[in-house]
Amino acid sequence: MDQQTWFIIALGIYLLAMIYIGWSGWRKTAEYDEYMIGGRGLHPFVAALSAGASDMSGWLLMGLPGAIYLSGLNQTWIAIGLVIGAWLNWKFTAPRLRSYTKIAHNSITVPSFLENRLHDRTKILRVAAGLIILLFFTFYVSSGMVAGGRYWESTFGGNYHVGMLLVAAITVAYTLFGGFLAVSYTDTVQGVIMFIALAAVPVAGLIYLVNHGNSVADIFSFAANNPYPGSDGKPVEGYFNMFSGTSALAIIGLLGWGLGYFGQPHIIVRFMALRSSKDATEGRRWGIGWQFLCMLGAVIVALTSTVFFATNPNANVTDAESYETIFLDMTRILFHPLIAGLILTAVLAAIMSTISSQLLVSSSALIEDLFKATVNKSLRPKTYMTLSRVAVALIAIIAALIAANPNSSILNLVGFAWAGFGAAFGPVLLASLYWKRLNATGAAAGMITGAIVSFAWGMSPLTDTIYEIVPGFAAATVVMIAVTLATAKPSGEIVDQFERAVVAARD
Repeated sequence: MDQQTWFIIALGIYLLAMIYIGWSGWRKTAEYDEYMIGGRGLHPFVAALSAGASDMSGWLLMGLPGAIYLSGLNQTWIAIGLVIGAWLNWKFTAPRLRSYTKIAHNSITVPSFLENRLHDRTKILRVAAGLIILLFFTFYVSSGMVAGGRYWESTFGGNYHVGMLLVAAITVAYTLFGGFLAVSYTDTVQGVIMFIALAAVPVAGLIYLVNHGNSVADIFSFAANNPYPGSDGKPVEGYFNMFSGTSALAIIGLLGWGLGYFGQPHIIVRFMALRSSKDATEGRRWGIGWQFLCMLGAVIVALTSTVFFATNPNANVTDAESYETIFLDMTRILFHPLIAGLILTAVLAAIMSTISSQLLVSSSALIEDLFKATVNKSLRPKTYMTLSRVAVALIAIIAALIAANPNSSILNLVGFAWAGFGAAFGPVLLASLYWKRLNATGAAAGMITGAIVSFAWGMSPLTDTIYEIVPGFAAATVVMIAVTLATAKPSGEIVDQFERAVVAARD
């Protein structure tokens, strides 16, 4: 059999497994809160790997290696910031959010939690939060579809748009029917696949290069002295120097990616779904261990690929502009087609896990936080479940239209959406969990300020100076504190609820 046939067999095995998990999730999903949050019974291992897989997406296997390949180790500041931010998020957000969302009228989304936590009767908080989620997740989902199209191009030599639509259709199918449980279980399987792939490919790359006359020292010094595809015929100056060509503001901006964790709805919802607050500790250990090892693998893939593609005349990079297919191309060349096909499903796993989580949260924003909160809150739970499924399909269509441009950068699309969520929700959620003085007016002002500053900054040339999450997060924090202190204190009932949540988080 030829290579393409083996790839198709591997892809078929993977897709059938995902559809089966989606069907199993559908059988276990009878109630609306089960569709949206799994009945708050998520095991910490499942929560950790599903959060990690939905977080990393195609960025980990495509965007990060491509960025390091082109610019050097100065791009690893992103990975460092993300590991630190994820650890802090699991440590300080997860346990208290799990207890507080249960106490705050069993809130099952970020917007509903903010409304119930601050007793906002105006609906401003919930509606604004829902609109922000829809706006930025549309860009986020489209980044996954771009990655799907490139995956199809590199792996099968097929048409970008066909691949984009196929990946989107399969993901929408199991999200549509299985809901939160299907998404969480598929994410866990996908997280395991990603881990295996990011261990196998760099090891195979190193073995290949050593067997072809390169010492390990040669491999890790090559890019410092030799031009390679993408470097315009010149060596990248200071390739192995993390500070080379990077200003202090740029480093702050790259580390600032870690701030985004505090405001990502598709990650935070896993904290809400844990069995108890105590599970956050175990979840943190699984999640951070998985994330660190996967990122290390991605960095080694980028480093070995600089030598691999420069010294192997038969090796070509499919994406010769942003070089976000080097993981795919190395895998295709190094392994037997069936093994390569199974490894390459890791990229598809990363893409689909993120799209599915984001579609589910987006549909909850549209139905739970906009339609139910402002139009009709007296329909039957099964009707809301049906409307949520319709919302999944509509959001997927809009994201596909954005992703129709094959020149879109995965990293740029992810970065824009990540910053928007981090700036809008991060300060407000942290204050909701740790500052009893916070009121609804201050929270709304901070959230809206963060979204606007991040959006405007990201659309302007200023984004080249410092990543937009930093000014957005700072502006949101300052405005939130100032407006809160300038307006009325929260009621005794709100303060009492806050204190009960603090105690519950320790139990």
